[in-house]
Amino acid sequence: MTSKLTDSELEILQILWELKSATVREVNEVLSKNKDKEVGYTTTLKLMQIMHEKELVARDVSSRTHIYRPLISQKDTQVNLLSKIIDTVFNGSPAQLVMQALDSKKSSPKEIELIREYLEQIQKR
Repeated sequence: MTSKLTDSELEILQILWELKSATVREVNEVLSKNKDKEVGYTTTLKLMQIMHEKELVARDVSSRTHIYRPLISQKDTQVNLLSKIIDTVFNGSPAQLVMQALDSKKSSPKEIELIREYLEQIQKR
C-alpha cells in the first residue's frame, strides 16, 4: 500500500508522524508554512478524507473537530518505499543506491563517521 502513496499523502503523513495527531487545520497550517503559496483548507481536508478511506490515517470524530493520526508507521513506509526504489531504479542493488546517494550530496565528516560505524556493525553480524 505504501508504494502507492502520492507526494501529497506522504507530505501529510510526515506532518502526522511528527505531531502524532492533528486536525485538518493544523496540518494545513504546516503545509502552508512549508510551501511558497497558501494551501487550500478544502484541498487538505479532501486529501485527508481520501487517506482515511485508504486506511492510511485514523479519524477520531468524538469531538467537533476531527483528529487524525497515522495508521502506518514512518519506519515501515521508509522500508517499503526504499525497497521499491532499490528494485526499480538500482536493479535490486543496495550498494548502487548508497554509492549514488553519497555521490549526489556532500556528506559532513560526522555523517561519514556514522556511515563507517554502521558498516562496521554490519560486518560484525
